[in-house]
Amino acid sequence: MKIKHIFLAVSSCLLLFSVMGFAQEKSHPNIIIIITDDQGYGDLGITGNPHVQTPVIDKLATESISFNNFYVSPVCAPTRSSLMTGRYSLRTGVRDTYNGGAIMASNEVTIAEMLKQADYKTGVFGKWHLGDNYPSRPSDQGFDESLIHLSGGMGQVGDITTYFKGDKSYFDPVLWHNNKKEAYKGYCSDIFTEEAIKFIEKNNEAPFFCYLAFNAPHTPLQVPDKYYQQYKGIDPASGFESDNRPFSEMTEKDKEDARKVYAMVTNIDDNIGKLLKKLDDLNIADDTLIIFMTDNGPQQTRYVGGMRGRKGDVYQGGVRVPFYIKYSSFEKQKDIETMAAHIDVLPTIAQICNVPLPTERIIDGKSLLPLIKGKGGDWDSRSLFFYWTRRYPELNYNMALRKGSYKLVGKTDYDAPIKDFELFDLEKDPYEQNNIVLENQTIANNLKEELHETYNELIASENLIHQPRIIIGSTHENPVILNRNDAGGQRGIWDQEELYGKWKVSLEKGYYDIKFKFINPVKANGRMYLETNGLVKHVLNKKEGTDIIEMKNVFFSEMDCDLIPFYAIGSKNIFPFWVEMKKID
Repeated sequence: MKIKHIFLAVSSCLLLFSVMGFAQEKSHPNIIIIITDDQGYGDLGITGNPHVQTPVIDKLATESISFNNFYVSPVCAPTRSSLMTGRYSLRTGVRDTYNGGAIMASNEVTIAEMLKQADYKTGVFGKWHLGDNYPSRPSDQGFDESLIHLSGGMGQVGDITTYFKGDKSYFDPVLWHNNKKEAYKGYCSDIFTEEAIKFIEKNNEAPFFCYLAFNAPHTPLQVPDKYYQQYKGIDPASGFESDNRPFSEMTEKDKEDARKVYAMVTNIDDNIGKLLKKLDDLNIADDTLIIFMTDNGPQQTRYVGGMRGRKGDVYQGGVRVPFYIKYSSFEKQKDIETMAAHIDVLPTIAQICNVPLPTERIIDGKSLLPLIKGKGGDWDSRSLFFYWTRRYPELNYNMALRKGSYKLVGKTDYDAPIKDFELFDLEKDPYEQNNIVLENQTIANNLKEELHETYNELIASENLIHQPRIIIGSTHENPVILNRNDAGGQRGIWDQEELYGKWKVSLEKGYYDIKFKFINPVKANGRMYLETNGLVKHVLNKKEGTDIIEMKNVFFSEMDCDLIPFYAIGSKNIFPFWVEMKKID
């Protein structure tokens, strides 16, 4: 069955909510989603880690509905687009974490936009990673207030305000508050929490949606020293001597990374404690639904509950994460083993908050409320699709489909026979150690057929074929700064100098002043080129050792184009670190 037929059926079922008696005591509860970055399944005390101290999250878990088989995408931006929209990321135009593939199409409807139907106040604090320019910023996608860093992480090339701070990028950062640069004092996780609390204080008498998206414990692994000192002397590989689960060997660097990660997680735990206390102080805890989750597996090798793989893998260690949901009308504590995923969060919130789902689109997720309320439903027939490769999905490579207890994993060629795949029965083999594909080829072939069918449908998504463009010259954002996270062209654009890069843009007609910023100063007597749809403009640079070259009063007609800048000096073509375009007329 094609997945679109399945989800049309699901959408029909959602219309029956009121008939089925799932109306909540409070029609529009406050919603808080807390998501952390690269915190794996094993980075909590409650999931069996003997080292990390997370008393607040552990207590929250014991008071929540725990989904013990909850799945996300293997990496950041795809998870976040699915979380925000209830759709597989490829439908939204998100296909990568950089390479120009982390811009979500503006025609997507986010949780924030959906909740606006019920007059929710909406705020995001931390990591967005779904587009840094109009029309894909949080303010363009339903958020009244936003305090974010740019691109995939602070200190990364796309975050132009923190990149040059190096090993201090998490401290005293310049962040983007409602699309304006503002300087803050303190540690990033503390800042994001403090500002989220201020948002809650301002809006506690009306329903609100607070999206607290920590960028920690993502690299660079920077943490206040008082937290690092708590873990300085531990051996993160110890404590599992009598544990017969499979564990990866840890190098000394892995161990030191784990110490820093655990310190960052404990800081997050303290901050979540501050937020929960504020709910109590405001007497709104019972009126607030809280979700805690993480976005993918750990980036580094460390304890992950014995599961195979880590961030970037479609094995369990890369895609299975903790998920806790707490609300006063739910049972105080309940474990649910049914397979669930990030795509289920939007439809779940829609049902709980009594707001209509986005229309005229496929919603891939299912509301989890029937499971939470013990009403069951048809979950055995559902399947989940996973993939991860740079730039675009590659058929059969790091791609998986889970249905029931079986999971088919492809780490092979596009035309590989079924014997080259892996098949696991996760009920009998939760750590994916025993490939049973040869003994179960009929099951494997059926899963492969569905895998290919799903891939073919998703790869043909309109928002993927027609990639989202950054709009330049609009009154909504002027000037526009194009950063390297959103640059396409040569595969793997990062901080290299000599490479081919471009941005997909929509230019409005007019005159522009343009600045080209370089990572390192460039020599004089080269030419700065700018190409747009075959129209080439260039200027001779006469300054020696400058890292900024300007073009003034440049006219463009209205056009959709690839904007291609490079500085030609001798045999080198140097790609700018960022480009600022300001419409002046």
